[in-house]
Amino acid sequence: MNEQLDYAEMLEIPVSTVNVVKKKSFFKRKNKQDDNIKDKVVESVNQRVSDYAAAEDFTEIEEKVKVKRGTLSDGIILTIETVAVCLLAVSIFITNLLMPTSAINTFIASFTAQEEAEEQNYSQFTLNPATGSISAAEVTLLDGVMSFTSKGAVYPVCSGEIKDISLVDDTYTVEIAHTSAFSSVITGLSNVYCAKGEAVKYNLPFAYSDGSGQVNVSLYNEGELLSGYSLSGALPVWNS
Repeated sequence: MNEQLDYAEMLEIPVSTVNVVKKKSFFKRKNKQDDNIKDKVVESVNQRVSDYAAAEDFTEIEEKVKVKRGTLSDGIILTIETVAVCLLAVSIFITNLLMPTSAINTFIASFTAQEEAEEQNYSQFTLNPATGSISAAEVTLLDGVMSFTSKGAVYPVCSGEIKDISLVDDTYTVEIAHTSAFSSVITGLSNVYCAKGEAVKYNLPFAYSDGSGQVNVSLYNEGELLSGYSLSGALPVWNS
């Protein structure tokens, strides 16, 4: 009987019958319950096999549910984040369009205003000689325009960025932007070492004069020629 039970469990299939061998006794009568032993054994084996199969199926199903649940959760979170970003972008666009004086626009504009406020006024700049600090060239000042005629390097009066370069009659004219409003214009140059858009430093030459013509340096603020400075040798100094 044990071999048949083990074989049934191994196959995991229901059992419909089993042979039960009981040793006969010469002193006891046959028990009426012996007739039901077969049925009870069959029922017990089938129940054990059924429970095992159900447990296996439940575990597999539970794993599949976990996987699907995790995938679904990640997808929902990603969708919510995408929708939130889109709504934020749309709300900012509509606010900028319909409410230019709203709090968020005022907040953003404050950064631009702060950058503009930090820009120096032209009178706060320290001016430097266009001929360099060691040059012996004679520089004159007339109606706000500095002039000199000498061979050598030419320097910016302040650090800035090359805004424009033009060539007329074999001489170059260069405009240097020091701020959005303050600029200088140098004419009569023989060569220019820098290109438009490049940064220049007051202590590094950006151009050259061969001495054959006059070099003129003019200072402007918002397009207006500045004349409120004087010369100390070749050094321009703002009038107090």
